[in-house]
Amino acid sequence: MPTLWHNCHLATMAQGGYSLIEDGALLTEDGLILWVGPRAEAPAQPGLHQVDLQGRWVTPGLIDCHTHLVYGGNRSAEFEQRLEGVSYAQIAAAGGGIANTVNATRAASEDELFSSARRRLACLLREGVTTVEIKSGYGLDLPSERKMLRVIRRLGAELPVTVKATCLAAHAVPVEYKNDAQGYIDFVCDRLLPALAQEGLVDAVDAFCEYLAFSPAQVEQVFRVAAGLGLPVKLHAEQLSSLGGASLAARYRALSADHLEFMTEADVAAMAAAGTVAVLLPGAFYFLRETRLPPMQALFDQGVAIAISSDSNPGTSPALSLRLMMNMACTLFRLTPEQALAGVTLNAAKALGLGASHGSLEAGKVADFVAWAIDRPADLAYWLGADLDKRIIRQGAESTFSQERI
Repeated sequence: MPTLWHNCHLATMAQGGYSLIEDGALLTEDGLILWVGPRAEAPAQPGLHQVDLQGRWVTPGLIDCHTHLVYGGNRSAEFEQRLEGVSYAQIAAAGGGIANTVNATRAASEDELFSSARRRLACLLREGVTTVEIKSGYGLDLPSERKMLRVIRRLGAELPVTVKATCLAAHAVPVEYKNDAQGYIDFVCDRLLPALAQEGLVDAVDAFCEYLAFSPAQVEQVFRVAAGLGLPVKLHAEQLSSLGGASLAARYRALSADHLEFMTEADVAAMAAAGTVAVLLPGAFYFLRETRLPPMQALFDQGVAIAISSDSNPGTSPALSLRLMMNMACTLFRLTPEQALAGVTLNAAKALGLGASHGSLEAGKVADFVAWAIDRPADLAYWLGADLDKRIIRQGAESTFSQERI
């Protein structure tokens, strides 16, 4: 049955900005938006179901386009150690860091990984997130990467959220390949990626291009295999040093390049030409006490689409609030609240290859939206914490998940 959602104000985000419609309405049917516009111009249909949104502000459903929500273990003890003066190198030498998470993830069952990830994902869903990307990358062998990706698929099947699964097997060198990063990349390319792609577990491929991970040449090897498998690519790039990873990503028409604190203006120009989205991760920037900002003015001047994400992970961004990331993007990276909202809606959708179906309130797109009891859209980036009063609509049906506590 078609439904008219009315008595609301719309921040449609259709052109990358608020694109406001005061006293607006939306017509939905079969999970899609059929019409958006001023309430006075709403189509008249017999038997139309109507929902009064009581003057709320309606935005697209929020999209968290870069997360690592599935993992075993907990690294809060390492956080405490670092604050007490223990260096990251000392922690890693004692078996901590990413090795800690890999060991715990390998040891955990699928049900255990699902249960812990479900609790973390629930925090995002209660905030109005309706689409999320989740990466593997804490297994680093075929059985464990498969296990993680199976859990990611299960989360999408059992929770009211659209989930995109990204294979990040090229995340770090596992202990089995210590001092043989190239050998591990050969394994990823020759065996792991083809197997997981054939099983239908992978929507995109990511890698970590950094001096402490993999070289541009090794990343390009992964990208070539992904292309051969028909999979889009993404890249962790320029977080700690400038290796030209963002430009490499652009050459392969990557959906996004993420982090980007050390990117150059040449990288920005390459991304602009390729249409690659810049995904900024203020949680990691804050948690690691980084001081070097991405080249924000160059990104603005070149018209690169900027997305914002939580980077939720156990080591460098244990973030469970996308709205907090919006505020951090404004305060740390100098985005406006309007740019921050675009960063978790329209531009985040583009970073997942979903720009044609998600991220804005437009006819033909999926009817994922949130009706907020706020004074203006800027409130979403303004308030620090608190569970804002909202009604979450996913695929045209109101979700009760926001009331569920798990």
